[in-house]
Amino acid sequence: MELFSAISLPELVSTIVYTVLGASMLCVLWWIIEWITPFSVSKEIEQDQNVALAVVLGALFIALAIIIGAVLLS
Repeated sequence: MELFSAISLPELVSTIVYTVLGASMLCVLWWIIEWITPFSVSKEIEQDQNVALAVVLGALFIALAIIIGAVLLS
């Protein structure tokens, strides 16, 4: 229990706010990708089993998550 007593309320609130902010930015990125592409990305991945597109989007989301994490920690 000593571990949890060291966490202050402002740290907890800022962690929750930054988590929501980062997740919302990832959702906005997904919406932008769906809007820009001339085909349905969801259909390509789910129905057509386009593994290459899924890997590229996964790498894009990981890169964005690293950038968001670096920005939020600074």
